[in-house]
Amino acid sequence: MIADTEPCLEKLREIALAFPGAREKRVVGMPAFYTRKVFAYWGMPFKRDGGIISDPQSLAVLLPEPERLALLQSGRAHVPMYIGPSGWIGLLLDVDGDWGEAAELIEESYRQTAGKRLVTQLDAR
Repeated sequence: MIADTEPCLEKLREIALAFPGAREKRVVGMPAFYTRKVFAYWGMPFKRDGGIISDPQSLAVLLPEPERLALLQSGRAHVPMYIGPSGWIGLLLDVDGDWGEAAELIEESYRQTAGKRLVTQLDAR
């Protein structure tokens, strides 16, 4: 189980909850950020080297296919278990990681899942 005070989760929470209408809930014990649909998951497990990495410091977002494929081909991303087949992609993060890039990916995922009214509110900022 992921601690709610984990520093990376706190950074994610700060970014995700700043979007119009964003809220947090638990999905299969993991923090998830959503409006009408989830736009970011924290800590989704994934497979690596024949084993399962569980409770990782991993951000999962839903991206357009070209962006998703580019990140996978770069070697910086992985396919999270359970949600990966639906187009989600995972990135490992740490406190000193590139949170600017993470914020951009979270925003793109938000735009993919939020309703038009919320995206319009975001654009009006």
